[in-house]
Amino acid sequence: MFTGIIEQTGTLISLTDRGGVRRITVEAPGIANRMREGDSLAVSGVCLTALDVEPTYFHADLAQETLDRTSLGSLKPGAKVNLELPTAAGSPLGGHVVQGHVDGTGELRSLEPLISPSRPDFNPETTDWTLKVRVPENVRQWMVHKGSVAIEGISLTIAEIDGDTISIAILPLTYWRTNLHTLADGAPINVEADVLVKLAYQQMQSAKKSDFDLTEEWLVANGY
Repeated sequence: MFTGIIEQTGTLISLTDRGGVRRITVEAPGIANRMREGDSLAVSGVCLTALDVEPTYFHADLAQETLDRTSLGSLKPGAKVNLELPTAAGSPLGGHVVQGHVDGTGELRSLEPLISPSRPDFNPETTDWTLKVRVPENVRQWMVHKGSVAIEGISLTIAEIDGDTISIAILPLTYWRTNLHTLADGAPINVEADVLVKLAYQQMQSAKKSDFDLTEEWLVANGY
């Protein structure tokens, strides 16, 4: 499991087709030397298995399901990817529960500073930003105002929902420490809904079918 707190970015070095899978090579000094072959890690929100680990590089294979559902297969060499190692048992949960199971690929609508760049006091290193992402149709029912969502593996909070688009406030630290500042409008974005919201939604759908009376007391008793 992950928490959506990105440790660092890595650089995609290559993508190679290998008999039905695509192998990626990522330069990741500071993370690669902490891994062994077979370890899991999240790459821009996608849980992968590290292969052929070297001191500053690792490799990973992308199955067809990963290519179909995420943005990784469309990346080009030189692209920045967000990296997070699994959360150790007993560690603080800094973000929210992120599985690394991407639900679908959204689209970056815009990423704009709250202060106009034309203002004399504008400083891109200290200003907040607003991120707008078009969410794929199969994920929209799980988007909740003030709820959590993983965007490119980053644990974020939904500030506004407008039809198929969610808005998120981005702090300067998040903007510069992750790959967000490298993405252009229209870029594909990995989206993973909060698993707790998905479970609650599933149980609500089941309750509707069985004429069960969903009450506040029932939600509290079941951990929501």
